[in-house]
Amino acid sequence: MATTIHPSAIVDAGARLGDDCRVWHFVHISAGARIGARCSFGQNVFVGNDVVIGDNVRIQNNVSVYDAVTLEDDVFCGPSMVFTNVYNPRAAVSRKAEYRRTLVRRGATLGANSTIVCGITIGRFAFIGAGAVVNRDVPDFALMVGVPARQIGWMSRHGERLALPLSGAGEATCPHTGDRYRLSGSAVILESHEP
Repeated sequence: MATTIHPSAIVDAGARLGDDCRVWHFVHISAGARIGARCSFGQNVFVGNDVVIGDNVRIQNNVSVYDAVTLEDDVFCGPSMVFTNVYNPRAAVSRKAEYRRTLVRRGATLGANSTIVCGITIGRFAFIGAGAVVNRDVPDFALMVGVPARQIGWMSRHGERLALPLSGAGEATCPHTGDRYRLSGSAVILESHEP
């Protein structure tokens, strides 16, 4: 299907958008952006030049995806969440050559008003709670909350809380899908996926 771009949006020449994207009111997508298929950009979203966005990404209202950010497939960015790309900004000091890359892996959720400090990786299917400030790498499937963010549990691919301790050994089943997960040390592995 064709991509839909609202008349108030600005998509700079050179930007690449996949099929079936939705670009809503007052969005600005910069020339160097590389965007997959079936993505949605809510009102007042900004996407920088050095940004890569996979397929089926949902970016809610008032989010700026700055240079040096990569979002893999199926990432959800909640309303007004924040990315950064300079660790120690000063108005009088140019640090464009010091951008730190941020990677958000497949299926991760970044809750409303959360802040992702640059230079980290958010693991696959991790879940960042609303208002959390994340300043270090996040494991796959981890549930993170607070300021600074701390891990309080594990989430399934479907977004359901898993009955697992933070570390050690254990097994859990997603209550919605029946997918089975195994905890080994401080990592969760998807053992089986129900079709």
